Amino acid sequence: MAGTGDRPLRGEPGGAPLPARKSGERTRPNPNARVVAVTGACTFLGSELIKRLEEDPHCARIVALDVRQPDLPLEKTTFSQVDLTLPSAGATLAEVLRRESVDTVVHGAFLSYPTHATGWAHELEDIGTMHVLNACAEVLPARFILISTTMVYGASPDNPAYITEDRPLEPNHRSRYLDDRVRAELQVSRFAAENPAVSVAVLRFAPVLGPTVTNMFTRFFSRPVVPVMMGHDPLLQFIHEADAVWALKLALDSDAQGPFNIIGKGVLPYATVLAYMGRLPLPVPYALARPATKALWATQVLDSPPAMLRFLRYLCVADGSRASEALGYSPRFSIRRTIKDFLGLTGEDDAPDVIRAHG
Repeated sequence: MAGTGDRPLRGEPGGAPLPARKSGERTRPNPNARVVAVTGACTFLGSELIKRLEEDPHCARIVALDVRQPDLPLEKTTFSQVDLTLPSAGATLAEVLRRESVDTVVHGAFLSYPTHATGWAHELEDIGTMHVLNACAEVLPARFILISTTMVYGASPDNPAYITEDRPLEPNHRSRYLDDRVRAELQVSRFAAENPAVSVAVLRFAPVLGPTVTNMFTRFFSRPVVPVMMGHDPLLQFIHEADAVWALKLALDSDAQGPFNIIGKGVLPYATVLAYMGRLPLPVPYALARPATKALWATQVLDSPPAMLRFLRYLCVADGSRASEALGYSPRFSIRRTIKDFLGLTGEDDAPDVIRAHG
């Protein structure tokens, strides 16, 4: 940010340093000069958020936090290397937040797909979240946002047609990938209760698809042949990558608290999605698919653990009305247009969605 006249402002290059804050002293945000820290700066949502904050005149500075510097043209952004798997991560992060006078923390240091290195993933996502929250408890930023997923609800025959945010979360998905996400959310819930001065929001994103994002869903649907659990055809829900980034920015600019389902427009049956994508379905009995997938996952042939098969059997569709009411977010891209953009196709999206999601 340019200072008035020839003299730089405090905290700018050449200017006087920013005053150090005492431990436990809450950072009070300046609505016209926010300082935002983003963990997982090299993830899709992290890097896209940084791009938009670079263009936001109300954001004075951005602090990118990751193990490597994001490959972005950075003007207002400074990079600090933080490895959340290290025992010293909490102290290191608290020092950075205090030094940079950060008033908003966006925690998005999560894997975009399951890994066979489950121990390391646990240290990053579960223990790493503990480090981030410990740092925030010491520094007390004004705003904290957690990036999560609607998959934390799990796929179950008992799920309602549309899952709302008040559904209890429990780490019992038989998947370290999902259980670590649930435990991260439970930690954030405790942090919010213990630190009422911090405005806390949790964004549960539906599976993200689009022309540039890479995650477990884009990998799965890039296969020419995909499994279908015989006797099952659950409804699927996606969100366009552009809608996901827009919703994240809306949440950052809002003071709304609590969990929010961030979804796309419309849902479609799994079989219809495959037909629309031109993928060849391979019907397999679940009794055969699970042990086969378990063996292939154990030998690192597959990149999806067997627990993910439940999402090919049962419903996991979220309701987005709360985000619409509190954040002003309504998806702009239909599920058909989202799939079309993922496939790299062009053209008008004239066909209406078969079923439209709430919100």
